Amino acid sequence: MKIDWDRRHCARKGHVTYAPDDPRLRVRLHAQTAVGDVWRCLRCGDFVLGEPHGSGPAADAPLVPRGKVLRDLFILRFLAIERAVRGVFIVLVAVAVWRFSNSQDAVRRLFNEYLDTFRPVFRHFHYDLDHSPVVGSIQKAFGYKHSTLLLVAGLLLAYALIELVEAVGLWYAKRWAEYLTVVATAAFLPLEIYELTEKVSYLKIATLVLNILAVLYIALAKRLFGLRGGRRAFDEERQSASLLEVEESAGVQPGVS
Repeated sequence: MKIDWDRRHCARKGHVTYAPDDPRLRVRLHAQTAVGDVWRCLRCGDFVLGEPHGSGPAADAPLVPRGKVLRDLFILRFLAIERAVRGVFIVLVAVAVWRFSNSQDAVRRLFNEYLDTFRPVFRHFHYDLDHSPVVGSIQKAFGYKHSTLLLVAGLLLAYALIELVEAVGLWYAKRWAEYLTVVATAAFLPLEIYELTEKVSYLKIATLVLNILAVLYIALAKRLFGLRGGRRAFDEERQSASLLEVEESAGVQPGVS
């Protein structure tokens, strides 16, 4: 089923109407009914009862996202939520690493006590905890220096900050955030591929696929780095998706006196 992004957005946010000074365009966007004047919504094209939200020259009409632009905004906000969740999770991991670095000896003693307690239980089920990869990784972490753990916590916080900045920028569809997301995400792709060579998991595969799709989609749909006409073509697309599109559908050619 094809989604009508214009009506979907108007249902959630409300219509946007405008009364242009141009009498030819004004008569196309305005009508009189038995219950009062109606004005055509610049987003969905439906006629709305009541006074227009604004008036003036056609060039001063609000730039209302429509169609493909609204779809792109929906996808960007989905990516923004994903970045925000990931950023918060990384912050929590960084805090855990920092707290672990300050109480490393106490945590090691507590871990060894629990290990001694559960070792006979797991041995009963023929599982050797002393040769467990998970236990080995935890014991290896106890050998890290305090300064090394602090460095790891700092790097994690820096990475989380990038993710959160991306999330805010993508939510508001900022072009600098789109560039930042593409560059930062692409930079970490080799690391994610390397991790898959070490150990394959469905979560790692899903994350890698999502990040590759995000890079390709944003770079192509937003015409970054000069792709598909670059910034100029992107601005023209946004403009044509607003009042100019309404003019054309109303039978008025833009720019003709």
